Amino acid sequence: MTSNHPKPDAATLLEIYKRATLIKQNDERIIKMMKAGKLVMPYYSPRGQEIIPSAISVSLDDDDYICTIYRGIHDMLAKGFPLGEMWAELAGKVSGTCKGKGGPMHLTCPSKGMMVTTGIVGSSMPIATGLGWAAKLDGKGRVSVANFGDGAANIGAFHESLNLAALWKLPVIFVCQNNQYAEHTRFADSTLVDKLSTRAAGYGMPGVTVDGNDPDAMFGAAKIAIDRARAGEGPTLIEAVTFRFNGHLLGEAGHYMDKELYAACQAKDPMPKLRARLIAEGIASEADLAATEAGIDAEIEKAVDAAMAAPFPDIVELKRDVFAEEIA
Repeated sequence: MTSNHPKPDAATLLEIYKRATLIKQNDERIIKMMKAGKLVMPYYSPRGQEIIPSAISVSLDDDDYICTIYRGIHDMLAKGFPLGEMWAELAGKVSGTCKGKGGPMHLTCPSKGMMVTTGIVGSSMPIATGLGWAAKLDGKGRVSVANFGDGAANIGAFHESLNLAALWKLPVIFVCQNNQYAEHTRFADSTLVDKLSTRAAGYGMPGVTVDGNDPDAMFGAAKIAIDRARAGEGPTLIEAVTFRFNGHLLGEAGHYMDKELYAACQAKDPMPKLRARLIAEGIASEADLAATEAGIDAEIEKAVDAAMAAPFPDIVELKRDVFAEEIA
């Protein structure tokens, strides 16, 4: 992080931890439920990437837009996705945000600005660019965030979206969560440049590479980009370097991962590191954090219980939300 980047104050740093802890504990509960056979669904664990959306979302409002990909449950949770409605959606229940028809790969909550979780690699970028155009037209100072992975940075939608957003000076923040593996392919095997952020210059926009596991660096880069976008100064490309602690898909062992790199990244797990920092700097006590974590567990438990008790969608839902006019 450069010296001119803003840093989170104590209250903001604590809020980043709370959001990241929700992501971590929710992930652990999902995996436990799947292993027990109580959830049947595809699941892409965000473990290891909790800091990125948590440090971004503290500078966003409900009116700001985000778009993410199927490995984006952490992006949604960080921005305030209603936990009960999320769990109902994961369980395929009618009380979910998409009436149980979207599932984990298509979480949406427009009332909180969470417009789409897409199952198509890279499609978060053109959608977020379109929302950025809408935001510019309505003149309310909204911004639009596109989350995507390093693999998606090599498809045409990346070029088209960044080029158009720069040309029209749209309020879009492109966030590449570079976890160093595009499904099963190492970053170095698919991309020649060391830093994806260097590509930003080709589109005439600022680009920055930061440690996505450092809450100070992540907050600072995001705050500058968001403030620029709100001021009408156009888009920014942020490359947040991180690492995922699980395979591409839950149940896939990740045998292709470099074992030494994997061990080194796990040893630098950002969650216990941030927790220890909060205590060391006197921002929160051990008792405070334990109470926060217990409270989050209780919220998750309540959401799980409600989701498991909710009914599945009626068969009539097969014909709803398909056409502009409902079919009787």
